[in-house]
Amino acid sequence: MKETEENLTTGTGLPENAFRELGADEQYVPVMSPAHDQKEVTPYSVGTGLLMAVIFSAAAAYLGLKVGQVFEAAIPIAIIAVGLSNALGKKNALGQNVIIQSIGACSGVIVAGAIFTLPALFILQAKYPDITVQFYQIFLSSLLGGILGILFFIPFRKYFVKDMHGKYPFPEATATTQVLISGQGSDDTGGQAKTLVVASLIGGVYDYLVATFGWWAETVTSTASAWGQALAEKTRLVLSCNTGAALLGLGYIVGLKYAFVIFAGSIFVWWIVIPLLGTYGSPEFQAMAPDAIFKDYARMIGIGGIAMAGVIGIIKSWPIIRQAVGLAGRELKGKSSSVKEVRWQLDISMKQVVFFIVLALVAVLIFFWCGVISTFWQAAVAWLVVTLIAFLFTTVAANAIAIVGSNPVSGMTLMTLIIASAIFVGIGLNGTSGIVASMVIGGVVCTALSMAGGFVTDLKIGYWLGSTPRKQESWKFLGTLVSAATVGGVIMVLNQVYGFSGDNALVAPQANAMAKVIEPLMMGGDTPWILYMVGAILALILNWLGVPALAFCLGMFIPLQLNTPMLVGGAVSYFVSNSSNDQAVNDARRDRGTLLASGLIAGGALFGVFAAITRFAGFEYVNPASYETTQILGCVAYALLIGYFIWDSRRVKPLRK
Repeated sequence: MKETEENLTTGTGLPENAFRELGADEQYVPVMSPAHDQKEVTPYSVGTGLLMAVIFSAAAAYLGLKVGQVFEAAIPIAIIAVGLSNALGKKNALGQNVIIQSIGACSGVIVAGAIFTLPALFILQAKYPDITVQFYQIFLSSLLGGILGILFFIPFRKYFVKDMHGKYPFPEATATTQVLISGQGSDDTGGQAKTLVVASLIGGVYDYLVATFGWWAETVTSTASAWGQALAEKTRLVLSCNTGAALLGLGYIVGLKYAFVIFAGSIFVWWIVIPLLGTYGSPEFQAMAPDAIFKDYARMIGIGGIAMAGVIGIIKSWPIIRQAVGLAGRELKGKSSSVKEVRWQLDISMKQVVFFIVLALVAVLIFFWCGVISTFWQAAVAWLVVTLIAFLFTTVAANAIAIVGSNPVSGMTLMTLIIASAIFVGIGLNGTSGIVASMVIGGVVCTALSMAGGFVTDLKIGYWLGSTPRKQESWKFLGTLVSAATVGGVIMVLNQVYGFSGDNALVAPQANAMAKVIEPLMMGGDTPWILYMVGAILALILNWLGVPALAFCLGMFIPLQLNTPMLVGGAVSYFVSNSSNDQAVNDARRDRGTLLASGLIAGGALFGVFAAITRFAGFEYVNPASYETTQILGCVAYALLIGYFIWDSRRVKPLRK
């Protein structure tokens, strides 16, 4: 017991048992003592968090619609929170910084939910002028979806962040936690903070140079060589790898097991499905490039697989879902447990959660009936679809974030749109009114799942550091309100200024994909049901074989160049963690590698924002080097980055216990 009280730390600044499974009688003790109240919710932390929510909602919406990627706001906000508290000389600011990060991080998840779906209405409006889009539709779709995501996840918090301690890697939560704890400035964290800062600068500058100046290739591919090009032309076989520092760090934290499963999903699509279609398919397939086959056909198999993996996950999680519902029922009957929870494990009471869920669902029904669909019974059907999918897929979204740090909301939302649209057409809701209904409803579901996946990260950070869950949960609603209002306004303004279709418009790739899928369903056309079914059957077979179906199908859905560096990072993790015959040395090296990986992720996220701002400010640099030269330089730069990562991870001695 003495060891627990002393709160022995790893080379990461967290307790020694932070990242591993606990023994039978072992308990995890967080950084901030759970026995005492901590300074968390203050005017400073709430005000700063809301300011971050506004700034990053606007920035993430603009950048996401411009380049198609929503940057993770949690890490940059955590960096700003730590820097601001240190600059202001605030003592014991860790609890306040967690609240700042938790409120501010609403921006990224609300943006992801909104921009993946709602701009599709503006895209289709250009073709069907009778489609109208109002601010309140965007705002309420984002707000109500975010609120449902928070409320539906709260009953599952203990399972994901406490009961599954050490079983999931939580890559984004790990990186954000490292940033927050680095601001403590104590003797225990001083060395770790320096290591984190150095790794962040290396990763950030590395990613900034390649994104802004293109001194080397951001993605190296086999088609850069003559033999690779010939192979791609004959067999459609391609291998590619993103050379970014952030993805390398992400792969390290995910670990070799899950990274390999994700990569296997990619290889199945890119080395089996695409070559088969491109070689033996119809003349139309044989004339298509591998990227086009992936985007228009093979990726659809991944969407079907994600949907079925989600259903399998729901079935496996059914005891947990039933337990959460049972707990709510007992509390409503006044039979709540007499065991007093410590501050560190105190949630909003289940009575309040159930009350607010009912209130939110009533608001959703009124919104659908009065603001989207004029017929009550059609609005009721839409409401039922949203309620069931948002609740059941909450655990799937949280599971995906816990494993790979990437929420497949676009894939799950696409499947939701397909299912909902098929139901709507069946009840007579089609045409342009069906398009509006489907996209607004899709926005609610997408935001709910995005929020559930993002919220598990916030609560895991709080669990590691010792925050009060009830405070994080309560103030998350205010952050959601502010973020939804900001995103709604930004989308309306961007549509007026740039538009989402035509020349010089914002690219909005996810929304364009949603529009492409929804139009034939509502206006009459072909839907690739066979490809969805193939993915669903594949997920069932994978589950039967004991392979993690969700991770494999995520690999099928996410482009190959983003999955390959995950495998590289996982391989580095395995090598570093097994590079000595002394287990204590291996543990110390693994923990230092985790700190370095967190730095690469944090630096890549922050400097990625700087790179985007630089490009959008009008700066353009054309690298005079040839394509082949930048590919070679990309391989060299990536090899040097990997070499640094391994070298720095291994130059550490185990801590004396």
